[in-house]
Amino acid sequence: MFLLLWAFSLVAASPIQDTVKLVEVEVYAPALDRFAQGQKVMSWKKEDLESYQGRSLASILQEKSPVFIRQYGAGMIASPSFRGTSAGHTAIFWNGLPINSPSLGQSDLSILPISAIDQVSLQFGNAGALFGNEAIGGSIHLESGSRFGNGLELGLMQQVGSFGMLNTHLTGGFSTQNFSSKTRVYREFSKNNFPYKDLGLIGTPEVKEDHAKFDQIGFVQDLGWNLNERNQLKAAFWWNQTNRDVQPVMGSNTRDEQEDQSIRGVLDYFHFGKKSIWNLKTGIVQGKMIFNESLNQTTQYFVSGDWDQTFSEKWNTKTGIRYSLAQGKLSTYTADDTRVELYQSTKFNANEDLAISLNLRQLIYSGTFAPFTPSLGMDWSFWKRSNQYLQLKTSIGKGFKVPTLNDRYWNPGGNPELKPEESLSGEIGLNWSGTGKITWNQGLTYYKMSVDNWIIWLPKGNVWTPENIKKVSNQGIEYQGTLARQIGSWNWKLTTSYTFSKAVTTRGTDENDQSVGKQLPYTPQHQANANLRVQKAGFSSLIGTFFVGERAVTADNPRTMPSFQLFNFGMGYDKLTFGKLRFPVSFQINNILNTDYQVLYLRAMPGRSYQFNLSILL
Repeated sequence: MFLLLWAFSLVAASPIQDTVKLVEVEVYAPALDRFAQGQKVMSWKKEDLESYQGRSLASILQEKSPVFIRQYGAGMIASPSFRGTSAGHTAIFWNGLPINSPSLGQSDLSILPISAIDQVSLQFGNAGALFGNEAIGGSIHLESGSRFGNGLELGLMQQVGSFGMLNTHLTGGFSTQNFSSKTRVYREFSKNNFPYKDLGLIGTPEVKEDHAKFDQIGFVQDLGWNLNERNQLKAAFWWNQTNRDVQPVMGSNTRDEQEDQSIRGVLDYFHFGKKSIWNLKTGIVQGKMIFNESLNQTTQYFVSGDWDQTFSEKWNTKTGIRYSLAQGKLSTYTADDTRVELYQSTKFNANEDLAISLNLRQLIYSGTFAPFTPSLGMDWSFWKRSNQYLQLKTSIGKGFKVPTLNDRYWNPGGNPELKPEESLSGEIGLNWSGTGKITWNQGLTYYKMSVDNWIIWLPKGNVWTPENIKKVSNQGIEYQGTLARQIGSWNWKLTTSYTFSKAVTTRGTDENDQSVGKQLPYTPQHQANANLRVQKAGFSSLIGTFFVGERAVTADNPRTMPSFQLFNFGMGYDKLTFGKLRFPVSFQINNILNTDYQVLYLRAMPGRSYQFNLSILL
């Protein structure tokens, strides 16, 4: 009851999707790609996330997507880079709620545990018109929820592993045809006391990491109500607290400590008309970070409403407004930021093979108009046979990123006169899908993007201050493939991806800037991964590998980090039972070959590690 009353006082926003009649067995969730014609979208549902329980969002993105993860060590800060852009160019949503920090403009993926999430979706490329601020390189969408009509469900998972890993996850749920509740409690702990070669010491001796402890606890509550056949209410609450010993760089003995605490809450109301869906959303996102006893805290409030209307079989529209208030109480300043967003999306289905969408968005922040943001996209299935088809996808659009609170108000050095970063991007892709003895989906995408007014901090006397200086050009190719086949009673599935990314500075800080024409720091040109899963009668096995190419350490590229490739393996069995109880068991070996590598310069990473998982499910 406290959660329900509390959630009614909060405020946020979410896109509306297909006009559907209220489904009694599901808590309604809008589809991500409703108006995303021409754009690349990939997702993992609950069953795809099972092998990543006890790990963070950074792990699955690193191992199964074209997204590069800049990781500062085991359990340390991890930030995403879509198509050569920065972490601040990635919008992140939880149940439709923007959760990036308004002071930093980004999120730490290492403290977003898979155990708190039921679905992960990635949207690649410019989506400022669809999702708003920060969605220049791409966006990440996290969903949690429950289902109606499942009765009582209980679960316990225990994980033990190398380097002091000990994780415990508890899940409980109860649902009828009109009410649904799901509760999750988790604790994830690791000493991270792995051995490594310390390149910062003479002779590069092997030492054991003694200051990288990771301790995280959290609670997630999802509720849903079918008020009647036309109205549905759902609420979600997520509390998370992480305490970390900040892993020092090689050769250093610093003893920094960091505590992160977050509170997120969202309340959605849906009204299902004959040809329309109304959505009202309210939410809160609060983040608190204590670094060596220095407190930084931000709170964001959201309220939004949108209307999704189907005029005919050919025309669909969505119109909405979102208001947000961000309050920052940082170690060197206090500031507020108000934002209003107006957005309009229209989709035209010319026929069953051709769909075109137009998206428009205007954001106003602290009385300043951000760049008007349109996008246009098309999906065209131009060749079809009985069991396969070819689809052309293309889009063009603008994006933007509002300067963060730190950019504008940090004392000393903040610059309130900063302009938003602006982007212009386009992409074209070809998908080939088919079914038969072999089911396949193959996709190839070419993209090109430029980002202007790139914000960079520069020294002015004894103070560093941000300026709109740089211009960056990004272009590349992405391949994504899936092959699946049943041979006898064995099910085989192979997924692969490869990305080539060229991201260079085209305008520097001055005429002598040595970074012009060079690849951006920590942006690999080549990245690839492959995963093979085999299943039979409750038994499953997975072997995966991912490759990361060379990365420059600094903007002028005099030093590069070597490429690396890691292999992982896992096996599981989920048919052990005792009465109504099920006992799924599995184990994993990460970095099978014990490869010595670093993602970032002088940031040690663990070698081979083992993990054993046991669940008890009712």
